Amino acid sequence: MLRSLFSGISGLRSHQTMLDVTGNNIANVNTTGFKSSQTQFQDTLSQVVQNAGAAQNGTGGTNPAQVGLGVRVAGITTNFTQGASQMTGRSTDMMIQGDGFFVVRKGAETYYTRAGSFDFDSTGQMVLPGEGALVQGWAAVNGVVDTNGPLTDLRVPAGALMAAVATTKASYEGNLDAAAANGTVLNRTIDIYDATGAARELELTFTKSAAGWTVEGIDADLKPLPATSGQQAMTFNPDGTLATPTSLAVGGLTVDISGLTGFSGLDTVKAKTQSGQAAGTLLSFALGADGTITGSFSNGLKQTIGRLALGSFTNPAGLEKAGGSLFRTGVNSGDAQVGAAGTGGRGSLAGGALEMSNVDLSSEFTSLIIAQRGFQANSRVITTSDEVLQELVNLKR
Repeated sequence: MLRSLFSGISGLRSHQTMLDVTGNNIANVNTTGFKSSQTQFQDTLSQVVQNAGAAQNGTGGTNPAQVGLGVRVAGITTNFTQGASQMTGRSTDMMIQGDGFFVVRKGAETYYTRAGSFDFDSTGQMVLPGEGALVQGWAAVNGVVDTNGPLTDLRVPAGALMAAVATTKASYEGNLDAAAANGTVLNRTIDIYDATGAARELELTFTKSAAGWTVEGIDADLKPLPATSGQQAMTFNPDGTLATPTSLAVGGLTVDISGLTGFSGLDTVKAKTQSGQAAGTLLSFALGADGTITGSFSNGLKQTIGRLALGSFTNPAGLEKAGGSLFRTGVNSGDAQVGAAGTGGRGSLAGGALEMSNVDLSSEFTSLIIAQRGFQANSRVITTSDEVLQELVNLKR
């Protein structure tokens, strides 16, 4: 039987595989986070018709004569180049700019994906739509994320509570006019909180007399028996900075006033900060470039809820496609290096955007033509071989 028949058959099979790969690429031209694949061919074993001969005295060497036995698919490689971005405006849509994969869990197995179109289920868990895979990251504890801890299922429950914190410290800053008229009184208040989050006022009263400024702190809502620091004389250094006192003890609070100055012509004293907060519920959240999920609460404050984890690989092309735009680790991909976005060579994140498929239609249609012509050419080899065999059969009539 002619070797060309089998060579033609191997060509048909290989180009059919190329058609399959190209067709799959084109079918996923609009699949979020899809990575296209390319087919590589290599020749198969060649049969030696004549061995090579070494040069000898009086005769030259001869080259080997070999007949190839066809073609085969050497590999199907995934192209992990960055896809174009698509702005969606959805806060749960996330795009990786650079290398890396989102880490998700489905059952007991961990997968990796570039598709960042996430949703929430009824329990507030962040999931992949369709697959139900749970997005992995680090949950915050009192607003602090430990990226060295184990991965957990990220959860952003609606109505999440921010606990109240009692005020223990407050501070004031600004300038007291050294040239103010005697009898001038300035009252500056700031809201402070108890352990239940109930608000009350802390008031500092500054009074100008012939001897200079005095200050008194009053925890106003403790009246009729107010907790007060009592009037204390204020002294300033020659350069205008405050000498004494630098702090007040008012109703169990420490009030820092070291930032006050005593220059002439300016009156800018004001309350600066306090360490407490009222309780609040989650209203909305936003994603940072490092994967941090920050929640906005009804008490006007923001607090970190969690942080997304990204995985990177020494050889991403060694990952195995698991369907649903998911990848699993393979024996040649290396182990996942899990960490925060923007560290260890992992890309940054963009919220409200998705990574589009990296399929290039012009290249795919060209590959489609090449595969079609290759298939036709190999089918012609089979037809020609058949005609030669027919001529051989016809020698005996």
